[in-house]
Parts: sequence; structure tokens; C-alpha cells
Amino acid sequence: MGTHRTESAVVPENTTKQDAIVEEVLAEIKQQLALIQFGSLEIQVHNGQVVQIERREKKRWERGVNTN
Repeated sequence: MGTHRTESAVVPENTTKQDAIVEEVLAEIKQQLALIQFGSLEIQVHNGQVVQIERREKKRWERGVNTN
């Protein structure tokens, strides 16, 4: 019994294609959550399937910071 690597997850070889996709999606969600300091992660689901993940992050500066 071995493993293979998808784009962002290590999945056992005996895993079905659907299971591998689920593992890859979960790995991506975990990665995106780890990157967010302030913001949101929106997960779009259609017919019970994750079809899109959108990360929005806020960046704010203290008042009076000169950006020129």
C-alpha cells in the first residue's frame, strides 16, 4: 500500500478518485485558512460538490500613515 501526491495533498493509492478530490479540497481549505490573518474564506458548493474557494483578506493601516 503506497501513497501518491495530488497538487496539495498526499492520498493513499487505494483511495478512489472522488476521495482523492475530497482530500485535495480539504488540504486546499486548510492551506488557505492558515494564510489568512484577517478576512474570510468563502466556499461555494453546487449539488453537494465544492466548486470554488475564494479568500478575501483585509489590510488596514494605522491612521496618519503617509502612503505618498
